[in-house]
Amino acid sequence: MPISLSKGQKVDLTKKNPGLKKIMVGLGWDVNAFDSGADFDLDAAAFMLGANGKCPTEKEFIFYGNLKHASESVVHMGDNLTGEGDGDDDDEQIMIDLLKIPANIERIAFTVTIYDAEARRQNFGQVSNSYIRLVDESNEVELIHYDLWEDFSIETAVVVGELYRHNGEWKFNAIGSGFQGGLAALCGHYGIEVA
Repeated sequence: MPISLSKGQKVDLTKKNPGLKKIMVGLGWDVNAFDSGADFDLDAAAFMLGANGKCPTEKEFIFYGNLKHASESVVHMGDNLTGEGDGDDDDEQIMIDLLKIPANIERIAFTVTIYDAEARRQNFGQVSNSYIRLVDESNEVELIHYDLWEDFSIETAVVVGELYRHNGEWKFNAIGSGFQGGLAALCGHYGIEVA
């Protein structure tokens, strides 16, 4: 039975699950019955952050344009362009190998943004049933499930949650905080310069 988290809740991952090495991070969402004239293209990303809360370089920003970190600790499984699924499956997945995460990385923030939101007049108020879940890759047991119940009526980017290192253990924090300005705003927040 996975631990269901609410916003702001933190949970020990490696202490409660000794031997945990590889995690599948699944993100999912549904688009409300609303027609803005364009498909919703939601994108999951991972920002690998140092002690200062910023990405050391742009190579620590893992997204549809950079699917794998050089350490192979964070691997994005690819972009779902429409969010179409059968309702039970994750829309996008990111694989994490805890043993390969470089020592200078203290946190990994997981985000979801709406591609080209401004031009398509889309925001997270038109999205429902958003969630993040963490699964032990070795036995496919779901460890954590966090549903975002907040109504992000104008936001085009959401920091869903983050893995972070604390006293040699990995923990998860359910964040659920919205941003305006889409991916560019998130990149700026995490120290990535966007052209």
